[in-house]
Amino acid sequence: MRIRNKTRPFFFLLLLPFQALAQSAYKLPPPDVAAIVQAPPTPMSSASPTNEAILLVDYNPNPGIATLAKPFLRLAGLRIDPALNCRQNATEYTTITVRWLLSDETVRIQLPADGRLAGMPQWSPDGRQIAFGIQTDNGVELWVAETWTGKAHRAGSLLLNDVLGTPFIWMNDNNHLLARTVPPYRGPAPTPAPAPAGPVVDETTPGKRAQVRTFQDLLQNADDERLFEYYAASQLVLVSGGTGKTTQLCAPGLYTSADWSPDEKYLLVTTLRRPFSYQVPYYNFTRKIEIWDQRGKALRTLAEYPVSDDIPRQGVINGPRNFQWQPLYPARLLWVEALDGGDPTNKADFRDKLLRLDAPFSADPGEVLKTQHRLSGFDWTATRDIALLEEYSRERRWNTTYRIDLNAPAGKTALFDRSQQDDYKNPGNPVYTRLPGGDWVMLQDGDWAWFNTPGASPEGDFPRLDRINLNTGEKETVFTCPANAYETFVLFAGKDRQLLVTRYQSKTEPPNFYLFDLKTKTRRALTAFKDPAPQLTGVEKRLVKYTRPDGVPLSGTLYLPPGYQAGQRLPLFIWAYPLEYSDAATAGQVRGSENTFTFYRNDSPLFFVTQGYAVLMNATMPVVGDPETMNNTFLPQTVASGRAAIDYLDSLGIIDRTRVGVGGHSYGAFMTANLLAHSDDYAFGIARSGAYNRTLTPFGFQSERRSFWEATEVYMTVSPFTHADKINEPLLLIHGEADNNAGTFPIQSERLFQAVKGNGGTARLVLLPHESHGYRARESVLHVLAEMFEWAEKHGKGKLERP
Repeated sequence: MRIRNKTRPFFFLLLLPFQALAQSAYKLPPPDVAAIVQAPPTPMSSASPTNEAILLVDYNPNPGIATLAKPFLRLAGLRIDPALNCRQNATEYTTITVRWLLSDETVRIQLPADGRLAGMPQWSPDGRQIAFGIQTDNGVELWVAETWTGKAHRAGSLLLNDVLGTPFIWMNDNNHLLARTVPPYRGPAPTPAPAPAGPVVDETTPGKRAQVRTFQDLLQNADDERLFEYYAASQLVLVSGGTGKTTQLCAPGLYTSADWSPDEKYLLVTTLRRPFSYQVPYYNFTRKIEIWDQRGKALRTLAEYPVSDDIPRQGVINGPRNFQWQPLYPARLLWVEALDGGDPTNKADFRDKLLRLDAPFSADPGEVLKTQHRLSGFDWTATRDIALLEEYSRERRWNTTYRIDLNAPAGKTALFDRSQQDDYKNPGNPVYTRLPGGDWVMLQDGDWAWFNTPGASPEGDFPRLDRINLNTGEKETVFTCPANAYETFVLFAGKDRQLLVTRYQSKTEPPNFYLFDLKTKTRRALTAFKDPAPQLTGVEKRLVKYTRPDGVPLSGTLYLPPGYQAGQRLPLFIWAYPLEYSDAATAGQVRGSENTFTFYRNDSPLFFVTQGYAVLMNATMPVVGDPETMNNTFLPQTVASGRAAIDYLDSLGIIDRTRVGVGGHSYGAFMTANLLAHSDDYAFGIARSGAYNRTLTPFGFQSERRSFWEATEVYMTVSPFTHADKINEPLLLIHGEADNNAGTFPIQSERLFQAVKGNGGTARLVLLPHESHGYRARESVLHVLAEMFEWAEKHGKGKLERP
């Protein structure tokens, strides 16, 4: 195997000067491709709590660039629209429809003509109403609609504020909502000081290790602090969905969460306070967690935290965390505390302990149990105090789920025990139901609970609906996806366990909702969404499986263009994203299905089939080994995986191996640049929104557990920037100018481009105005496709005629 020299001197850490490119006009791909991109997508959906209806929301995922170009503020890890006092939202929601399951009735919600839907609506507990936000010139209003008639009205005169969390939640009476609102009598937004009062200063605390990730959009100065307080401050109010009458619960504050107890007599509230931080996002600011009564009076402080910039890597906070109300109790609070200081590298007999506290919250909390590994969550059964408790072992990457009685925890029994990455043994997720009192618990028939299972197998995914006995672990499969299709359980229709709502699709049939009768094995269509790209129905789709030289099984989904003839050798484009695994068996598991309907959306590399390419999507690039050291062999493993795919498809006579391109997004872009630097298997590469210099992410990347100073050679070796002089195949770099993903600063692409250019390589850098880590504006998406096609045509495809 050819692996190029990996070692490079440290002087490559120097940041070279970057000269900005000239701005050009947006490009367009071929008209047929542009038409497919702009075809309406299938609606978003949401099931009613009573399982009587499905909500369908139409939307436009790719608004015009003018929408993204509207001014927004980057504050404390958030992006805030100052005109609306809400989080920046690029999706344009358009219409709401309610599809009743058993009556075949469809109701169109009557939205106001002068407003814009702000997001997905929320069902009332009885399913008879929905609440949603409407964007106006003044802010976001709260609206309520009847799901049987479609009639809608504004609820009160308040304006919603979702900057720090969900703007409203329904209460159990199906009338009132708890809403976060813009304080009604606040003054104008603070203006920047004409001159700074002084420098920005930070100082270490001796002995404190603040190994934070490279977060973006953080506070920068005192002006940012004032703006954050202004736009993030909200007031908690009770509002009647019918009359619009409001009752204030508290003064304005920086409330990140407010959760009712099951009896709705108490609120669990988290409030941010000064001092803030310029190193971490808002959720790790100084904060206080309290219990309030229903009038907004604080009864007890549960925890107070300083700025949390010293949470251990891949660890948890050293103190109370994961507060939650326990179902089936009026007001019982549970939380977890670390016994290992929150540091997973510390040796400890027990990692966590679980505590509980009952109303009126005046007693000391009681310890319920200790866990050997990290307590990662609960699923609650319909029996009080009986739950499924999951622990996670970081050392083994292992999940164990126990059936446990919280009053007798010593008698717990392991129900599921598997590698976190073992999809073949994944039991799926419990099906939940809402009880009349408002508690959400697992749906059960006695000891048998229902599980919605992905159904991964060596032949691909075949979703199932299982019943599992929580005492014995015995399993019964009630529904299985048919062969040559992909069908998933959505919900039970009404209270009848014989009628399912499923989402059915196949290679040639777009996803639609169906009513499936378990007795007769028949299905009836509930929706009729059409194929948005019928001209591509002739694309051939195959699940391909092959093996790496070291014996690791690999797979991917191969797409061949319409009209492909056997024996014709096509150019190939590989799209991939590396993942880490502890062993070859789980790394080689087949994931995905060849029976799903293929959507051609946004800037998907699947569009290469319209240009005469074979496309290998989601080609597995596993990095297998000890979780502590697996990146020591990142390069040879990814090179071998890519080469194995090319060898296999070449052996079938499908591809021309001299015209293979490779690409990826984010960590896939990092992989792409490395493949060009360390092999000669590719004619060109396309890397989007990647990070290429790992010295700029010094406290870990992906699953890397070591810091730069603990594994300096590894960080240098896997950084494509270090090997820019070896990137001698053409590389197209695309990056959003406003990328807000941790680690993937736009400077990563700028500096790699300059390094390749400085070493005489071939590269092109495209910086997309106003775009973040993923690209949303219609003009941006179409431009990215045009750039990809042109790059491939110029450097990889040659004069091949389209089939």
